[in-house]
Amino acid sequence: MTIQVRFFASLRERMGRDGAELAPGTAATVSEVWDAVSNGEAMPDNVLVTINQDYVQTHASVADGDEVAFFPPVTGG
Repeated sequence: MTIQVRFFASLRERMGRDGAELAPGTAATVSEVWDAVSNGEAMPDNVLVTINQDYVQTHASVADGDEVAFFPPVTGG
């Protein structure tokens, strides 16, 4: 199994792809997932993150088979 990574909205454009796959053991936390797939880009402030569609903090643990999704902050008016 792998960790599935998804990028949405402006993050998808910024990363130049809609997602990635990580081998098991590559990352233990959401922050480490970002570091592994971001090509050295800093994680934006106020990014929203889910693991298996549940909102989590960036220090949350990830496991083999999880889907980690990154969303830019929501704006509107």
